[in-house]
Amino acid sequence: MGTYDFDLFVIGAGSGGVRAARMSAGYGARVAVAEDRYLGGTCVNVGCVPKKLFVYASHFTEDFHHAQGYGWKLGGSSFDWQTLLNNKNAEISRLNGIYQGLLDNTGVTLFDARATILDAHTVSVGSKSIATEKILVATGGWPSVPEMPGKEHIITSNEAFLLEELPERIVIVGGGYIAVEFAGIFHGLGVDTTLLYRGPLFLRGFDNDIREHLSAEMRKKGLKLQFETNITSIEKKGESFLAHLTTDETISTDLIMYATGRHPNTQDLGLEQAGVELNSKNAIIVDQNYQSTVSSIYAIGDVTDRVNLTPVATAEGAVLARALYNNQASSVDYNDIPTCIFSQPNLGTVGLTEEQAREKHNHIEIYKSTFTPMKLSLTGSEEKTFMKLIVDKSTDKIIGVHMLGPDAGEIIQGIGIAIKAGATKAHFDATIGIHPTTAEEFVTMRTPVTD
Repeated sequence: MGTYDFDLFVIGAGSGGVRAARMSAGYGARVAVAEDRYLGGTCVNVGCVPKKLFVYASHFTEDFHHAQGYGWKLGGSSFDWQTLLNNKNAEISRLNGIYQGLLDNTGVTLFDARATILDAHTVSVGSKSIATEKILVATGGWPSVPEMPGKEHIITSNEAFLLEELPERIVIVGGGYIAVEFAGIFHGLGVDTTLLYRGPLFLRGFDNDIREHLSAEMRKKGLKLQFETNITSIEKKGESFLAHLTTDETISTDLIMYATGRHPNTQDLGLEQAGVELNSKNAIIVDQNYQSTVSSIYAIGDVTDRVNLTPVATAEGAVLARALYNNQASSVDYNDIPTCIFSQPNLGTVGLTEEQAREKHNHIEIYKSTFTPMKLSLTGSEEKTFMKLIVDKSTDKIIGVHMLGPDAGEIIQGIGIAIKAGATKAHFDATIGIHPTTAEEFVTMRTPVTD
């Protein structure tokens, strides 16, 4: 141990890396972290946090309209992009400081520089070579953009958080949660928004019912959705851009954003020369203990390209720290992880989709409910909330819950606890609802629609 400068050297100060670093230090390990961009990683700086703030900002247009149904007479309103940007930046700076404090308070050494791996026990930071017993790679992911003529004209979600001014028109390409969320954000802020996706329906892998309901709700709000459509090339035309489509059409727009996936951020880290094996997507291959093919090098989070969610990376960091420095074996349960897409309306889900349930179980029951949420009953809004329960008939267990509607994430988080505890349909039926709420619908659905 005396031959090493540190017991653990963490590359990447995102949620997973910081959790692993500060817990390991708390157990007595000598820990260092290197970060060459920003403390808090993608989530804090160009991901979950600013995205949710932008979602809140963009929803006020609907809130102002809905208020009139409740007797509020509103004067003229206007939106100032720079105010939102400045306030968002101030909040991110505050959170960066919190992450700095978490590391400082546990005695973690922070290197504000890029680190690369020289060998199984050596890391290079700037001009320094640092000896470490173990290395943890937690560098997350990075936006992927396909090669095409005019690629240099596009932005990704990274740049979307830093735009100097809001465009009048935008084309967003992609069918995942980032594309869908930003389509709602820009539309809500008054931007003429078109979402293109190469497949027949966005959010592949989610329950088909909820995908179709979200598509319908987004179109009701005036969003332009074009499926089975992609861009073949982009031309700059003065201050605008011309997108040439696979349908032989063209779209003139002020900004083009690609949200076509993310790839593990493993480039130029020195992994290959250190003997660390990567898969076909350049993700670090790890075992159940987050150990790579080099026994002293570990990896957690999006860089392993398994379950790419911030809370999962954080949980993995905690499990690894306990195992390495507290002699406490534990594991992350990757089953029934609740998640939410902050689309407008929100989409929340936990457990199996109907399609997955039919493949894994012989007999299932499906419960569905579609209704106008009470808050919108006086507003004239056509928005509908959709809820769905999937039950395994042989055990009566709830194996999938899906919701589209306001605060879906808040509601599904609680449902996720019930699913993890093994709740049955009988448990749901025996639970007294909180009236009047949207959430009570989950405990009042009595008649299956199909089995």
